[in-house]
Amino acid sequence: MRDVVILGVGMTRFGKFLERSLQDLGREATWAAIEDANIAPRDIPIAYVANSLAYQLTELKGIIGEHVLGASGFFGIPIINVENACSSGSTALRGACLEVASGNYDIALALGVEKLFCADTAKSAAAMSSGTMYAKYGFMFPALYSMSLKHWMEKYHITREHFAKVTMKNSKNGSLNPRAQFRKPLSMEEILNARVIAGPLTLYMCSTMGDGAAAAIVCSRQKACQYTSRPLIHVAACELVSGTVFYPDKHHEPIGTHASRLAYQKSGIGPEDINLAEVHDGMAPAELIIYEEMGFCKEGESARWIDEGVTQITGKLPVNPSGGLTAKGHPVAATGLAQVAEVVWQLRGEAGERQIKNPKVGLTENAGGWILDDNAACAVTILKK
Repeated sequence: MRDVVILGVGMTRFGKFLERSLQDLGREATWAAIEDANIAPRDIPIAYVANSLAYQLTELKGIIGEHVLGASGFFGIPIINVENACSSGSTALRGACLEVASGNYDIALALGVEKLFCADTAKSAAAMSSGTMYAKYGFMFPALYSMSLKHWMEKYHITREHFAKVTMKNSKNGSLNPRAQFRKPLSMEEILNARVIAGPLTLYMCSTMGDGAAAAIVCSRQKACQYTSRPLIHVAACELVSGTVFYPDKHHEPIGTHASRLAYQKSGIGPEDINLAEVHDGMAPAELIIYEEMGFCKEGESARWIDEGVTQITGKLPVNPSGGLTAKGHPVAATGLAQVAEVVWQLRGEAGERQIKNPKVGLTENAGGWILDDNAACAVTILKK
């Protein structure tokens, strides 16, 4: 298998854009990635396009990728449509990387695009909940998290103040990110006193709907020098797994642990080598759980990590310098590729006010959907300079 590098990335601002179409959002991210890669569009021979909910919320049905990339001027090339809940963008990246690694193509485009806001908010909420097997009962992800938190909080002395500290950190990071949906730093009081969504989770501890797109162009390492003189960002691993059933009398490996273990094995990189991470903080407690699932800290230590500022931009291991899902926003299928874009900018030293000092290796964790006892899918990608 050949070495794969990220040649260019692009991203729209995430937000509520009632006046913009799915095609318009996709066009902006695609062309931003093309410009960043310094590549001619005709040199892109294949594309993977991720979308999760357009068939429920827009007039487009079935062939989303062809609709979106056709509006961007792409015709004739193979376009593979990808749907994998919140992991859709990362799944598209994996497909593009495999095309290049296998030698099938030298260059590939991965695009994630989502438009969740429409005239009917209830319709959007119902579409979001369709990613769980409990949708027919009206369960949303905050309720699923809420039901699973009590034992964990009691066992490790974790409080809602710890969740608020995660939100404070990410809202501060998002205030430094011009592409973030929410750019206001939040105080502990604002977070804790906000409306309760599903106790102990308040409004600001939960990610919200968003519109937006993100893209990455991948290339063989040998071909990359024809296009750029920038430091090459290598895709050391891009692993995807699905969830498993939990049997109380047997050891259960969390889905994030499973995916990260495969990524570490594939890349030869361990959790101690990671300099920054973008993780799927759909709810604030999820970020703490992911610290442990990724092997960054031991089980039960995540509360201490957030107390001691380990995951701040200036800490030992910055997590979600972009602002994460709760501040940057969560247009479902675009999220995984937006995480990748952030890590690429950080590794290149192009992240502006939120730039981390001299990172060499970054990780993204992107989980989505819910089936039985687990997330339906989880992708872990490791990028290195």
